[in-house]
Amino acid sequence: MAFSLNKVMLIGNLGQDAEHRFTTNNTEVSSFSIATTHSYKGRDGNYVNETTWHNVVVFGASDFLKNALKKGKKFYIEGRINKRDYENKDGQKVYVTEIIADRFSIIPLDSAGDSGSYSSASSSQSYSKPESIDSSTPEEDDLPF
Repeated sequence: MAFSLNKVMLIGNLGQDAEHRFTTNNTEVSSFSIATTHSYKGRDGNYVNETTWHNVVVFGASDFLKNALKKGKKFYIEGRINKRDYENKDGQKVYVTEIIADRFSIIPLDSAGDSGSYSSASSSQSYSKPESIDSSTPEEDDLPF
């Protein structure tokens, strides 16, 4: 038997609140889009940001997750790529590529008190070592690991 792998891991921000609905056999489906950004240095030496939108589908999301899937929130999502097609009302074939997410691998990355709006300034905060270190605190070299 041949081995294969279809796995996607994304970290990004939701583009809109998730939509929740039920299939004809009463299975709950949630869908939303998430944006990921790739940065690279252009020919002129300036950085260029490329945003890619991913359509995500999750089956049987918990109530907590359904309430957390709000526009602007940052999430880690793990799942698989799925391609499907259908005919629209005009009889034209429409091709869809989407991420089928594992409901247990959707993790909110914003803090609980975060307002939900993404700010690049808040994500680029740097934390520095305190000016004075208490004498009872062991030095970094003294740590056992």
